[in-house]
Parts: sequence; C-alpha cells; structure tokens
Amino acid sequence: MITVPPDFASWLGEEGAAWKAGLPALATKFCARWDLTPDGDLMHGYVAVVLPVRRADGHPAVLKLTWLDEETRQEPLALKAWDGNGVVRLLDHDDEHGALLLERLDHTRSLLDTSMEEALEVTGGLLRRLRQPAGPGFRTTETDDLTEENDGYVPERFAELATELGAELAKTAGNTLVNEDLHYENVLRGTREPWLMIDPKPLAGDREYGVIPLLWNRWSEVDGERGLWDRFAAICDIGELDVDRARRWVAYRAVDNWLWCAAEGEAELAAKCEAIARAFTARGL
Repeated sequence: MITVPPDFASWLGEEGAAWKAGLPALATKFCARWDLTPDGDLMHGYVAVVLPVRRADGHPAVLKLTWLDEETRQEPLALKAWDGNGVVRLLDHDDEHGALLLERLDHTRSLLDTSMEEALEVTGGLLRRLRQPAGPGFRTTETDDLTEENDGYVPERFAELATELGAELAKTAGNTLVNEDLHYENVLRGTREPWLMIDPKPLAGDREYGVIPLLWNRWSEVDGERGLWDRFAAICDIGELDVDRARRWVAYRAVDNWLWCAAEGEAELAAKCEAIARAFTARGL
C-alpha cells in the first residue's frame, strides 16, 4: 500500500528500523479498520508518515503513523482537548500504534509562504486563543541542571544562569496546555479556518514557554538583534503574553537548545540559539 523512503527516520536506530519496516502493514491495517481509501502520495516528516485518504463517505482526511516517544505520545490527547479550535481536527486514533486520522489540510501552503506580519498575527493569535487548562497525563515544563550536561559546549556562565532561571520558572509554572513546537511550517491552510496548527508537542505549563520556535524559524528574516527583539515584542503583544516571563523562558530554552545542538553537531541551530541566548541575557534577568 505504501513505500517508505529508505532514508526516513534513519536516525532512530535499530528499533526505529523495525518500526519503519512495519509501516506498510500498519497502513493497510488502519485503512481497513477505518474504511479508508488512499488518495495521494505518501509524505513524511522527522518521525511520522502521512498518507492522504478518503473516508467511506468520500470526505478527505489523512492517516498519520507516528513514532511514539515522550513528545509524540500525547498528541491525540492534546488534539482532543483543543477540539479543532485553531488546530487540526482529530477524527480517530489508536494510541497503541501511534495511528491518527486527521482532517486534511493543504500541505502545500504554510506560514512559511506568507508575509512575516501575517505569520506573526496567526501564530500570536494561536498563543492567545489556546488557553485550555491541561488535564492529567501531560508532561510538564520541568527544567534541567544544564551545568551537569555542559561539557564545554556553551560558556559555563550561560549554563549556570539558565539552570537558575529554569528552576525558578518551573516552580511557578502554570497549567495551560502548550505546544512547545509551534512554528510557521506547522501551520497549514485549512477550509473551516484559514490556518490550522498541526503536529503539536504538548505539555502543561506557561503559554510563554512556546515563544522561542517562532524566533529561530524564518531566521533569515530577522534583521539583527533589533529585529529579534521586534519579533519577540510582536509575539508577546499579539499573544497577550507576560513579557518578562516570556523573556525568561526564551533565555532558558535558548541555552538549553544551544547546548543540545552543540553536543549533537547541529551547528546551524546552535548558532541561532547562541545568538538568542546572548541577546536575551545581555539585558539582565
């Protein structure tokens, strides 16, 4: 039924290879279970494949088969909680196998293709709208002692400051259902609403936790440090966020991701995170 690209999810190792080998059978199984007919070419991201399908009544949808880990496992729970409010609608799911049946959006049109102004209006609007309290079962915004993880990847003063910030923020974090990976490529053109969010990585915490991906994505359009602060200010204004708390979360997550990317050899994102970390700690916290 489907042919999985050989290089898909190669970084998942042996366990991932076994999962990938089983994807054709899994697609066949859920097309039969949910009475779906394939209706387009297979697509994939980092940890999921997506097959356009039609339901028995002819309505378009997509079958998503995702690798299950702590970030992806709770996606159906979050989609049910948001219930289509600015977010792709969940039509059916199977938690054991990581199978989700979702409404079909236009995957060829995302907020990467709009003006920066429109992209900020839409994503800031999502941050403003999505204030649903997180129910039980979601991850929380726990933070790490970055000094223990730092092996010369970032200057020690950044690891120390971020560790202190993270501990303070985590102790006083709220309980809103947050997507920690909201960015422009994961907001697609819809029909019942102009733009809908996909692929959430949900957790319980502060809305402000979700700001930083909107800074490091579309990075080439950031006009220096002034442009970075202007984008941050626009997100906070449109999203009705606590500016000071957002600034602190950005600083913590910038250092956390800078360290991780440097350790993993992800030089491009590490450089972006370093620039954000330096800008957001330079003014004092």
